Amino acid sequence: MNIQLSDHFTYRKLLKFTLPSIVMMIFTSIYSVVDGYFVSNYIGKTPFAAVNFIMPFLMILGAVGFMFGTGGSAIIAKVMGEGNIDKANRIFSLLIYTSAVCGIIIALLGIVFIRPIAAFLGADEELLDNCVVYGRVILIALPAYILQFEFQSFFVTAGKPQLGLLFTIAAGLTNIVLDTVFVAFFTMGLIGAALATAISQVIGGIAPLFYFASKNKSQLCLTRTHFDGKSLLRACINGSSELMSNISMSIVSMLYNFQLMKYAGEDGVAAYGVLMYVNFVFLATFIGYSVGTAPIISYHFGAKNHNELKGLLKRSGIIIGFFSVCMLIAAELLAMPLANFFVGYDDSLVSLTLRAFMIFSFSFLFAGVAIFGSSFFTALNDGLTSALISFLRTLVFQVAAVIIFPLFFQIDGIWISIVAAEFIASIVTLIFVILKRKIYNYI
Repeated sequence: MNIQLSDHFTYRKLLKFTLPSIVMMIFTSIYSVVDGYFVSNYIGKTPFAAVNFIMPFLMILGAVGFMFGTGGSAIIAKVMGEGNIDKANRIFSLLIYTSAVCGIIIALLGIVFIRPIAAFLGADEELLDNCVVYGRVILIALPAYILQFEFQSFFVTAGKPQLGLLFTIAAGLTNIVLDTVFVAFFTMGLIGAALATAISQVIGGIAPLFYFASKNKSQLCLTRTHFDGKSLLRACINGSSELMSNISMSIVSMLYNFQLMKYAGEDGVAAYGVLMYVNFVFLATFIGYSVGTAPIISYHFGAKNHNELKGLLKRSGIIIGFFSVCMLIAAELLAMPLANFFVGYDDSLVSLTLRAFMIFSFSFLFAGVAIFGSSFFTALNDGLTSALISFLRTLVFQVAAVIIFPLFFQIDGIWISIVAAEFIASIVTLIFVILKRKIYNYI
């Protein structure tokens, strides 16, 4: 069944169309999970802590791809809904070229300044050296990493989510195979783990360039373009919520690491790393679904199909709710196996990780509401509301909670703070949905 953005979307069609995006996001999240497993089990606890320590900084640099991808997709899909395919391709090409240049500049600056930045964040001695070794190798592939995030959105907008999935699976499998070869067989240490990830990102970010640069059967292709400051600015503003979300989550992760070093030392950072691996994969379901539905919402918004918007919001709410309950149950059941999988060599670390899991898992009940809500307003070209939801969810509520709750509950307060922040963010998101209903005619 060939699904078009202009179609009427039932539950079945909606899930079928968004499934490739969900799997794409999950495979992308698996990169860090695979690295974490091999680093923890084959290299050691301190290198494992180093990977988790420096990763938030690397994620901040890669967040440009989310901004251009989600913000640009909303504009491109809206223009396509208005019937102007040539303009859509010019905007698409401008965003790809601009993000590639930005990626090269950011990568060079990151390579130069990663040591003082890691030291400023609190790393020292062996932890600092490991952060620099891992980070510099990853930064070499940063332009491809940015493009990979971007193409996850653009493949959906082009009406080829399945093809985007194939590229992502190829990149994910490359990472797994190379981690096994470089780390397990050739014992190349952190450099091997970083190389495996960097090479997989090149496959995920550079290979799609060849597809879009050639004649293809999608609705988008790379073409000659000209500088369009207005469209570029709109894409940045519209995607600012996703940029803010990723930057905020990374800043908050740094703050969590700081608090964990204070209350539990390197063991706390390692336990938090295991939680974040599961968090990446589970939240990837919400993010993938949101990425998959965004072009549909933007298209029907541009075409003024208000009844379809109403149906999309209602069905998405039910789907997100179902996913949330399933994730809570899965996280509680998998807590022990996952703790043993990552840190089974250390009984005290397993105990700390298991306790964290049992509390942290309840955050999955609420996280999907704010993630979809932010994406929903981005798709409606309301970047301000989307950015506000992301800013409150990923920065304000998280920072306040992780500072306050540990004062009363010690280490448990850090895990409780994640649940509290997601709950408050879901309430705020629902308020925005109600307040904006008459403006966009979706209720």
